[in-house]
Amino acid sequence: MLGRRAVSVQRFLSRTARQGATAASSIQPTLQAKTNLLEPLVQNVRINSTANFHMSVIRMSDVITVDGPAFAESISEGDIRWLKQKGDHVNEDELVAEIETDKTSVEVPAPQAGTIVELLVEDGAKVTAKQKLYKLQPGEGGGAAPAKEESKPAAAASPAAPAPTPSQSSSPSPPPQSSPSPPKPAAGEIPKSAPPVARPPSTPSSSTPVGAVPVTRVVVPKGVDPSHAITGARDEVRVKANRMRMRIAQRLKDAQNTYAMLTTFNEIDMSSLIEMRKTYQKEFVAKHGVKLGMMSPFVRAAAYALQESPVVNAVLDENEIVYRHFVDISVAVATPKGLVVPVLRNVESMNYAQIELELANLGVKARDGKLAVEDMEGGTFTISNGGVFGSMFGTPIINPPQSAILGMHGVFDRVVPVNGKPEIRPIMQIALTYDHRLIDGREAVTFLKKIKTAVEDPRVMFMNL
Repeated sequence: MLGRRAVSVQRFLSRTARQGATAASSIQPTLQAKTNLLEPLVQNVRINSTANFHMSVIRMSDVITVDGPAFAESISEGDIRWLKQKGDHVNEDELVAEIETDKTSVEVPAPQAGTIVELLVEDGAKVTAKQKLYKLQPGEGGGAAPAKEESKPAAAASPAAPAPTPSQSSSPSPPPQSSPSPPKPAAGEIPKSAPPVARPPSTPSSSTPVGAVPVTRVVVPKGVDPSHAITGARDEVRVKANRMRMRIAQRLKDAQNTYAMLTTFNEIDMSSLIEMRKTYQKEFVAKHGVKLGMMSPFVRAAAYALQESPVVNAVLDENEIVYRHFVDISVAVATPKGLVVPVLRNVESMNYAQIELELANLGVKARDGKLAVEDMEGGTFTISNGGVFGSMFGTPIINPPQSAILGMHGVFDRVVPVNGKPEIRPIMQIALTYDHRLIDGREAVTFLKKIKTAVEDPRVMFMNL
């Protein structure tokens, strides 16, 4: 009995095992097929996720933030003027902005080629040294960004319209228009063809008081110079004064409020200097590569006179007088942004050729806006030559913190007595403005006469007379 039961149990277990194996073998292909279908999707998700993450990391790491340049110790801030805008492509070392300080303009070049993706400060804002200015996406080539395309005027040509469908062509066409009117500009937008000033009202009659005539204020587009001409339009334009102009105004007013300024005059017979230039100009140019001008004789004569009159080279500092044992002469140079005064160092040891070469170098740097702050710092005496503009006479203002300034003027023919006889001679008027708190009238007149003598006859300098 027990033997038969054991055989029955064994048969049951064997049959159950065979059924389980059959079921497992039938399920395995189905699971494998489903796994094979899902594997490409899982792999694709892995690839896309990795690729997207990798690309975003590259974009974030590629955008660089460009800092502003360092300023000299005497400069704390400046006004920025953007030369490029967001979306513009720039090459390496291409100018992106200029920072206008009290003394000079500092350039902001691109550190490498790329596209500007963000400006971190507004145009005209004050910036400090090494402040973060803009963000750059490095890369070669590339044109305007899509944002630039969106900013085009509405009058830009639109793409050609698609061909009409049969239902559209069967409808009657509208009557043709002889001359369609141009699209109107948006509010506040100035068409490119329009002049930068508003249309003036009708000309007032001569009996109308000037103060009663209405004046229109005009908003001038960026980049337009409102000061180049006066058209007679009854309008006015306000523009922000640059930092250099404001600094000049402040320094001149400070000089007027601080110094006891007095001016003395004299005149120079330029015959000898003009004759010397005519005689030796070719040899001078051949040897030194620069022309002998009018400035070098005056600069050298001023250095000679300053050595003979040290008080004119000195400065009053509260309760002390500071005497300088060197002669650094500031030379006024006119630029479109204002007057700058680069400095010639140790003029007492320079000759005409050295002075002319240094003046030429500083003049080029001034015209190109390349003067550094170090080129204009210091100075113990200033020379201003208004004669290049045809000035006949004038009283210059002292350049703080110096104590005197020499004003040169134009050369004009005048009748003067020579050995008891009237002769026509080329005469230049010169003026010396000085700080009367420090320099007495006798010293000022003596100093100016030494300049006159050294220009008219340079031999007195060589003989130390």
